[in-house]
Amino acid sequence: AFRRLDDGRAQNHPRRRIRLENNAMLHAMDAGDNVSGLLGAKVYATRPGVGAHFLVVLFDAETTKPLATIEADALGRIRTGAASGVATQFLANPEARVLGMIGSGWQAETQLEACAAVRRFELVKVHSRKPEKREAFARKMADKLGLRIEAVESAEAAVRESDVVVTITSAKAPVVEGAWLAEGCHVNAAGSNHALRREIDGDAVVRAGVIAADSVEQAKEEAGDLIQAAAEGKLDWSRVVELSGVVSGRLPGRADARQVTLFESQGLALEDLLAAQEVYENVKG
Repeated sequence: AFRRLDDGRAQNHPRRRIRLENNAMLHAMDAGDNVSGLLGAKVYATRPGVGAHFLVVLFDAETTKPLATIEADALGRIRTGAASGVATQFLANPEARVLGMIGSGWQAETQLEACAAVRRFELVKVHSRKPEKREAFARKMADKLGLRIEAVESAEAAVRESDVVVTITSAKAPVVEGAWLAEGCHVNAAGSNHALRREIDGDAVVRAGVIAADSVEQAKEEAGDLIQAAAEGKLDWSRVVELSGVVSGRLPGRADARQVTLFESQGLALEDLLAAQEVYENVKG
């Protein structure tokens, strides 16, 4: 997906939203892929206290016929985790051995699975607000992946001395401070897609020598970590690059083992489109 986006074989449109008086919202994002000959869109509705329900619709670009409508709650978790896995593959130190996670909710499992697929972690530390949830997460994922996973009592404990950090929360205020980041750390900030929410503070943004987004255009609308850092005078948007350019090799990634790197994940419709293609082709046989 990222390579096709970078060389122009695919197109992606940022998310759009409509809000009603009761704060229910419809979210829509679309993409097209010349390689597969598919057009598609992900749509979902949300309302505070109710949750979200996701659908991906696929169309044949040649005949324009609809091919499939796919329930995409699980699919969305997989593709969001996969994007962090791609960023970790291309930006984290090859010798990364310790992963720190903030968040143990419904998106956290695929984040861990994807990151563990591209790095050989010897220790995973996880923190979330409720002790029982982080402990249950640690037990479940240790059994599933065969990794040493520890539930820790603070976000700082999860972040300090970690080679890779994942934030996958619904936080409105920063849960990670730049001072906590180890030399050479890579951060996947994956939980927020709202301008008024942030998971990392401005100092963490300042420390990053490479800042990559899955879509810079979308990040300027939704990446609260970056939007608020820019408002504080701690970020010039010219520093933010497309992850697709790093993946293709057109743009440089990590410069050295000591550099801090940051991936801001907002989610691309193209990721949904190509993930849905896999499901469709498997079902079709």
